Amino acid sequence: MAVSQSSQGGTQAIPLRIGFALALFVLLAVHFSPPARLLELNWLDLQFRLLRQVGPLRVTQEVVVVGIDDATVREINLPLATMHAELGGFLEAMATAKPRAVGLDVTLPQTSYDRLKPGLDAALLRGMLRLRNVAPLVLGVTVDAAGAARPVHQPFLTVAGREGVGYVLVQLDEDGAIRRFDERLGEGGAVVPTLAGQLARRLGVPVEYGLVQFALGPDFTYVPLREVLAMQAAGDSAGLARHFGGKVVMLGNVLPYEDQLKLPVRLAAWDKDRETTHGVLIHAQQMRSLIEGRIVRPAGEGIALLLVCAAALAWWLRPGVGGGLLLGAVAMAALVLEMYLLRQGMHVPLAWPALAAALAAASRAALEAWFATREKRWLRAAFAGLVSPAVLGEILGGRLQPQLGGERREICLLFSDIRGFTTLSESLPPEEVTRLLDRYFSRMVAAIHAHGGTLDKFMGDGIMAFFGAPQPRDNPCGDAFAAAQAMLAALAEFNRELATEGHAPLAIGIGLNYGAAVVGYIGAADRHEYTAIGDAVNTASRIEGLTKEAGHPLLVSRAVLDRLPCRDGFVPLGERAVKGRAAVEVYGWRPAPYAAD
Repeated sequence: MAVSQSSQGGTQAIPLRIGFALALFVLLAVHFSPPARLLELNWLDLQFRLLRQVGPLRVTQEVVVVGIDDATVREINLPLATMHAELGGFLEAMATAKPRAVGLDVTLPQTSYDRLKPGLDAALLRGMLRLRNVAPLVLGVTVDAAGAARPVHQPFLTVAGREGVGYVLVQLDEDGAIRRFDERLGEGGAVVPTLAGQLARRLGVPVEYGLVQFALGPDFTYVPLREVLAMQAAGDSAGLARHFGGKVVMLGNVLPYEDQLKLPVRLAAWDKDRETTHGVLIHAQQMRSLIEGRIVRPAGEGIALLLVCAAALAWWLRPGVGGGLLLGAVAMAALVLEMYLLRQGMHVPLAWPALAAALAAASRAALEAWFATREKRWLRAAFAGLVSPAVLGEILGGRLQPQLGGERREICLLFSDIRGFTTLSESLPPEEVTRLLDRYFSRMVAAIHAHGGTLDKFMGDGIMAFFGAPQPRDNPCGDAFAAAQAMLAALAEFNRELATEGHAPLAIGIGLNYGAAVVGYIGAADRHEYTAIGDAVNTASRIEGLTKEAGHPLLVSRAVLDRLPCRDGFVPLGERAVKGRAAVEVYGWRPAPYAAD
């Protein structure tokens, strides 16, 4: 906008600096708010989902899930807490398969169940002892409602050993979803060994904390526990080795509606419609990330704050299409970069900085718009009485530049004056003449502006106006004729007012002509006006001068008449001599009733 050019000047430099400081403060404050945090988390989830679809990371070491499903429970027909013999059989099957490690996401009882059926504890302990000599085993333990460790029957813990026990605990984000692997879950940030963490330690894998890499590996399938037990019972050592040999194996519950937790992605290949996922799959994905060295390292809070500060610099982008496109391109590139870095193992939160940049730029644009509106309002108030609304609108819209010169336009010229004004002015005091002219001009100018005309100037009691500039008109002649009719109607009403005041009525003459003229700023560099010059202008003035002797208040040239949609009421008056040029064919029009002078 042309009027906002000064916004870069000294008068607005201080408001812009204050606005930037305020925007920076607000953006930094919002950075620590829950909405900004949730925005980053939701965008992170979307990235993980997109990466799983278009650029998943391949795994080199498989993690296999063995599931306790409905079919297994129906076949065994025992409560989970008493499946000691079946768990022992599973562990013996694993000893046959020779896996890399085994983790049990199954809560073992606090006491012995041998009183229910002798030999239950021995069956499980036998399987644990046999597997312990082949591969690391980690038992999953949990906590009670008060946060205290839930006890497990001591013989099981003794066989597993201290390093063979890990808590099946996870860290929840603000929205209740699990995105991180972090064992600092105890009071004051104390480390609580987890199932996945202990398995990694038993395998000699470095345990790093950060985001779980949910773009890693395909969706999980599972091998039903009943099938594992069937292979063991059948002595199918080759089948067991094929399924589990050299792999990390996680046993857990995959029963519907049990042990369901919220994740950014859906990991279960057998259940794509559910928004939540079984806990065993969470531990399995954590294990994948650890053994592949793919735990995602989050950028520090300091980097996040620097990014928000950098985003706030978008305040200084000049409002406009170019600035908007540049900002959009930078924001898009930043988000693509974030996804690339996430795939490489680093999370740099850029969703809120990208939005913050857009908000900063929008705030600057809003401030600029306010500056422009205020300046336009001031200009309109200051110059509304000096130029026509059409001219002022073009100036405020930046479409009419104040350089000297003009352009050739086809326009319709209107001239009018009051007949016998010299005699009238001699009979009245100057103050009363001025008041009378002000009242008269107010009505005439309103009629001109109402029909899209541009008032050029007042010449004593005369008026010069034109139609078709600065804004083009579909039919300048039709607009000019309608304005002339409105002027004569307004004059009749004004004369009725003058009659009640005891004043003599006024009579005017109006002349219209159509032709080419140069329209623009004419004059000196330090004093000029928006006007029209050319032969068509002079001819219009001469035609207006013929109105008194022609006996018609309105005369138009043939060029005007030919462009009117309706010619009713016009009287051909033939060619009339005009001063300084060849005769002009004119036509007269008067409202009815209208008494000729």
